[in-house]
Amino acid sequence: MDPTNCRTAWDHPPTRRAWLQHMTMIAGRLIGWIAVWTGSLFLTLASPRWIGWLFLVLLVYATFRAVLQLAYIRPSIYIQRVLWQYPWQCLSDVPRGRNRHPLVEEDEMWLELPNPEDPGERIPLLFLSGMRTFWWMRRFGTARTKPELKAEIEPLWFAGDPRFIAVIAASRRKGEAPKRLHLLYQRTATGRRGIEPTDWNASPAALERARRSGAHVPDAVRPHSHPH
Repeated sequence: MDPTNCRTAWDHPPTRRAWLQHMTMIAGRLIGWIAVWTGSLFLTLASPRWIGWLFLVLLVYATFRAVLQLAYIRPSIYIQRVLWQYPWQCLSDVPRGRNRHPLVEEDEMWLELPNPEDPGERIPLLFLSGMRTFWWMRRFGTARTKPELKAEIEPLWFAGDPRFIAVIAASRRKGEAPKRLHLLYQRTATGRRGIEPTDWNASPAALERARRSGAHVPDAVRPHSHPH
């Protein structure tokens, strides 16, 4: 089944399986690190002091890794919300870079995608989330990047709206099920304190779709909103 023939990415069964595998891996690692933490705590308390320090180091590391897995859960839920709302697009030759984009302040990896309502405008979408970005970084082209690595993100699977929130994925060959689901978003769509959302001159339908995907958009321009 061609993923682009589905109304939304979530309607594509292999994509649903990819997300379930993604969540299963996070849950499995979380359970594993909790088990390591429990064992390390027991050994720290039960061992002689001279060796207990070694288990204490493992205890601290297991705590860090367990918290890290917990932090992955929220982005994974947003990935599902995006897949519920947007179809897959199969994109080739997407401009991308590992150094700072000239139009943004953050020094992050980026993709440049067309505005859905104004294809002549290109919008940089940054890798702001630290969730499993190393895999992508190795495949973003530099002079020393192996061609077979670059080929793993050509074509690139994309679902979402680059003005707000999106999911990208990769597959070994065109037509295969997208894998390596990764969340991208604009900082203005996070709802964080001190960061004002923007509407990017998007249509009411586009704003509502982005809001259902978890992005924050200005209240004043949401569909069906009423003036005070």
